[in-house]
Amino acid sequence: MGLRHHLAALALAGALTACVPSAAPTDASSPSTASGTPGQGAPAAPAADWSDVAKRVSPSVVAISVQARQGSSSGSGVVIDDKHVVTNHHVIASASQGGGQVLVTLHDERVFATRLVGSDAASDLAVLEVVDPPKDLTAIEVGSSDELVVGAPVMAVGNPLGLAGTVTTGIVSALNRPVTAGDASQGSGEPVVTNAIQTSAAVNPGNSGGALVNADGKLVGINSSIATLGQGSGNIGISFAITQRQMQSVVDQILTSGTAQHPWLGVQVQDAIVEVDGSRRWAAGLGAVGADTPAQKAGLKDGDGITAIDGEAVDSALSLIAQVRERRVGSTAKLTVVRDGKQQELEVSLAARPS
Repeated sequence: MGLRHHLAALALAGALTACVPSAAPTDASSPSTASGTPGQGAPAAPAADWSDVAKRVSPSVVAISVQARQGSSSGSGVVIDDKHVVTNHHVIASASQGGGQVLVTLHDERVFATRLVGSDAASDLAVLEVVDPPKDLTAIEVGSSDELVVGAPVMAVGNPLGLAGTVTTGIVSALNRPVTAGDASQGSGEPVVTNAIQTSAAVNPGNSGGALVNADGKLVGINSSIATLGQGSGNIGISFAITQRQMQSVVDQILTSGTAQHPWLGVQVQDAIVEVDGSRRWAAGLGAVGADTPAQKAGLKDGDGITAIDGEAVDSALSLIAQVRERRVGSTAKLTVVRDGKQQELEVSLAARPS
């Protein structure tokens, strides 16, 4: 589990796992008024037409079948241009590591072979190229995860338990949720840490790599992991998606060079409590600041507590790691730092993590 303080062990001794692909089904005061009359509340937002959204989005979401030496499995993917599909690293990891074939099935049941362009275990993202793609391959319309708000309606589209073309709806339950799913690393030795979108849309094994879209049918995330109450318990209404912002950064790099780099501060970090302006709050506490690192160059010191990055709250070590990883190498970020009970802001230039 990777939620802050493990979400009190999910309050029910649960677990956080990647949506591991499945081979086959195995038995998601006053009310406002539309009139907008003063004193009667603001006009109600129009309800999403989910049937229309599903009709527009489904052609851009594929079912993925993996045939590897370890066996067969399935997952989901999203068409991002005229020949490329993005999915989760853990969906295709068995084929990429031990040799195997990855097939994509379109919404109209046509099947195509693919080749792996690149895969990034640290972000749990991969890009496939469709071999001899059809001219009518439909790319999804990409939205902005930065525009999401808690409570906004969303739809998950994918291939849960091998049931291709499944759509489920829910809301954005939380944003900037630091999540780690160690099993998604698939033997890479590096845990997956994402600054995730939490949603109530039903997501199950096989949904991995599928689309999370907003009410306009625009891609805002890639479904990647779920919280469970134990092995095989399935969806319990807590699902997570990699943000469109992080997806776009990693995919752009993979399409350019076949690999992805990740930002790095160069400092040890742990959960901490800091005191500022007479109140105490959780923060990411800094330990050893490495020499000639982005952290040192920004003026960070051992014992500092970081409570925000670019105005977004940081309340744990994992939260800081997730926030940093979501950003691009070479970008700058403004850190809110508490030192000796006083708050200040420092700007850091995020360099690539050494290999």
